[in-house]
Parts: sequence; structure tokens; C-alpha cells
Amino acid sequence: MAIIEVVDLGKRYGPKVAVDSVSFTVEEGEIFGILGPNGAGKTTTVECVEGMRVPDRGTIRVDGLDPRRDRDELRRRMGVQLQESLLPERLRVWEALDLYSSFYPDPADWRDLLVRLGLEGQRDVEFGKLSGGQKQRLSVALALVGRPRIAVLDELTTGLDPQARRDTWDLVEAVRDSGVTILLVTHFMEEAERLCDRLAVIDAGRVVAIDSPAGLVSRVDGEQRVRFRPSEPIAEQLLRELAEVSDVRSHGGQIVVTGTGNLLHAVTSLLARNQVVAAELRIEQTSLDDAFVELTGRKLSS
Repeated sequence: MAIIEVVDLGKRYGPKVAVDSVSFTVEEGEIFGILGPNGAGKTTTVECVEGMRVPDRGTIRVDGLDPRRDRDELRRRMGVQLQESLLPERLRVWEALDLYSSFYPDPADWRDLLVRLGLEGQRDVEFGKLSGGQKQRLSVALALVGRPRIAVLDELTTGLDPQARRDTWDLVEAVRDSGVTILLVTHFMEEAERLCDRLAVIDAGRVVAIDSPAGLVSRVDGEQRVRFRPSEPIAEQLLRELAEVSDVRSHGGQIVVTGTGNLLHAVTSLLARNQVVAAELRIEQTSLDDAFVELTGRKLSS
């Protein structure tokens, strides 16, 4: 069952079209991603869903509510990740949670949230002294303190180091497993591939495609690449004659073989027959990044 429905959403800022005929649905219990480069219209789209911006056209329903007409009721059902600049540097973690819990008629126990989100040890720490990962955990805790059915997370891991980013991903998955539907805005390919059940790819204000990460990848030519450094020279023609191979290239002592099917087995079997060892062997599959390039004609920079 769809818990969010967006139909023909449009929004302009003067002559600039920020969102153009965007439509999608989010199913209850899933992590739905909105993926695109900075300036693509992602944040404007979710701000309309949250009721923070008024669209120029289109209809939006969130858990059966109109974000503009039913904004107060929607706030009780939707948790929105806070930008860290909204919290005073001297505010302690427990004070922030206690304050935000007072905004709701039936809040979650913020002491329990401290434990669940790994912030128990930072209970009395001032916001300005938290690490980047701890600040993000606090922002998620504040989004959950009202017991929402839906959580909106906008560029949650921007600026985090790789370990903090992966810790935050574990947290997002745990939140979904607790029964919260998540609308996730991101421009990180790895994040989208790891977390999202489905994705809307947005570019220049328009939805280019909606599918699971695997479904988007399957739209691209499913070729593989086997990259290796041979222990001794081998004639490229031998590799080209394999039925699975479509291309062979050499560069800097490495050979890159492109093809389909059981390419790895075909290549390694040929090398073994010719007593050649494949050092630094790597298999490169078509990725979500490849799919994005195919769909939009350009790379998505992190």
C-alpha cells in the first residue's frame, strides 16, 4: 500500500524550473530513495512532501493527508531529519531530545532512543562537541522522537568519513526494521545501492527512471570486465576467440577483457591451459553509476 503519492508535481523559482512533472509512490515499510546530482530538484521535491513548500501544481498525499491542508497532523506522523545548523552549539544531547519530545502528545521515551541510537555515552555532551557521526545519530533520534510512521532523511551522510557513513547506514536499516517508512534523499551511489528498496532517479527536475537498484542496473548492457596482470605474455587473439569475449585491451601491463556470460571461467581456463597466472585479478560488473550515466548521459559526482 502506498503511504506517499506524488502526482505531476511542479515547482518554479522565477524563470527556473526546479521540479517538472515529478510523480512517484512510496510503499509502506520500504526505503525509497531519491537519487540525483546537487541542484536536480531532490530537496525541493521532499520539502513539498513535508509541507514546507507549496508546489505550483500537482497533488501530494502522505498517509492520506494533504501536506498543505493537514500540515499540523502530518507533523505528528512524519519525522524530518534536522540540519545540524538548527541546534545551538551549547545544547546538550539530552536537552535537545527532551525539548523535541515536548512538541508531541505521545512522544517516544528519549532515554530509550539514546540507547537504541548509540548515544547513551554522549547524554550530557554539548552538540558542538559531538563528532559528525554522533550529530547524525542525534538528528535521526530527533526525527524519531514523535513516533512517526514516515521519516525523511535528506543527504544524511554528507561530510561523514567512510566509517561514520557505514555506521549511519546500519542505523537507517535498523529504523526501517522497526516499522518506519523512509524517504531518503542522496547523491551517493553506494548509499542508494546499499539502502534503497526502490529509487527515483531525478535529473534537471524530472524523474528519469523508477526501479530497484538492481532493476536500474539491468537496463544497462550487462557486460562484465575481467582485469588482470598476466605472469607472462599471452596473445590477445586467443582471448578474442573466446565466445564470451567482446573486447580485449592492454594497458600498463594489465589486460582488460570485456564480455558476457561465464566470462571469468572462460578467461581463467584459457590462462590455465597456457600456464599463465592472473595476478591482481578483478571482476568489474555493471554498476548503478553505469546505469545513471546511461539514463542521464553524465556521471554523478560524489
